[in-house]
Amino acid sequence: MSFSIPRRPRRNRQSAAIRDLVQETNVSVNDLIFPMFLVDGSGVKSEVKSMPGIYRFSTDTLLEELRELTDLGIKAIDLFPNYDESKKDRLATESYRQDTFYLKALRAVKENFPDLALMTDVAMDPYSSDGHDGLVENGQIVNDATLEILGKMALAQAQAGADILGPSDMMDGRVGYIRQVLDAEGFTNVSIMSYTAKYASAFYGPFRDALDSAPRFGDKKTYQMNPANRREALIEADLDTSEGADFLMVKPALAYLDIIRELNNNFDLPIAAYNVSGEYAMVKAAAQNGWLDGDRAMLEMLLSIKRAGAKVILTYFAKEFAQLKA
Repeated sequence: MSFSIPRRPRRNRQSAAIRDLVQETNVSVNDLIFPMFLVDGSGVKSEVKSMPGIYRFSTDTLLEELRELTDLGIKAIDLFPNYDESKKDRLATESYRQDTFYLKALRAVKENFPDLALMTDVAMDPYSSDGHDGLVENGQIVNDATLEILGKMALAQAQAGADILGPSDMMDGRVGYIRQVLDAEGFTNVSIMSYTAKYASAFYGPFRDALDSAPRFGDKKTYQMNPANRREALIEADLDTSEGADFLMVKPALAYLDIIRELNNNFDLPIAAYNVSGEYAMVKAAAQNGWLDGDRAMLEMLLSIKRAGAKVILTYFAKEFAQLKA
């Protein structure tokens, strides 16, 4: 029986060379930011139990690691501090004390790696005795009083050399407040990558393990977004854009690919996505048990995030990806 097939898409899949020619989406090391964890002290490099291959570094070992990372082509990191409980208080005052170890580490990174894009985290939880991203008063996380603390924190980080600030707190108006503080002090070139659509997710557990930053009571659902909501992300993105954000971030990434696409379709700012600790840990656990190919799963995961519309991907796979592509 004669049968004519006018178009055969398989022709463009018949060899690796042709598949590469027509590939629509590509991920490169230039798209990635590597989240890293910092602790006080010296000579420290301790693996996070729930995140195999990810470590907490003291400043000296961090600088050693950065030499390897920059040699691999990694151009951006996001540094998160792990503070001892003795340094925490309800007002997060340690976050803007000039000789605190985190700010000293930022200065050391910029002195030794001036071309590395250095991103920081702006939120109260690493420094708060309550473990929340905002100020707690009478059992409530209060919004406007938190902004003043975030402004002091953001300014201190900019003074220490941060290139990109990442407000992760989800307080209303914090992008505009931080932008005003920075501009008033002459830091007009410091960027803000807003955690625009940060959802109250189950995928943050290993991160909180790495920083010992779980809330001391309740949860974060009064300020982080409901996973059921899509249109609300457009409201948040519109506000952050009008307040002066330079990037809009979606966090987590995998369960929110539709949100990444939504923001990419509706806003001209670069969209970032945070491939979070739980997403990383799932792949690692499955690969260690032989249930899937870890490298292939990593590459497919990062491709899906980029394909959805993310220009920037924060991922704990950054070093492994760079090694694989080297």
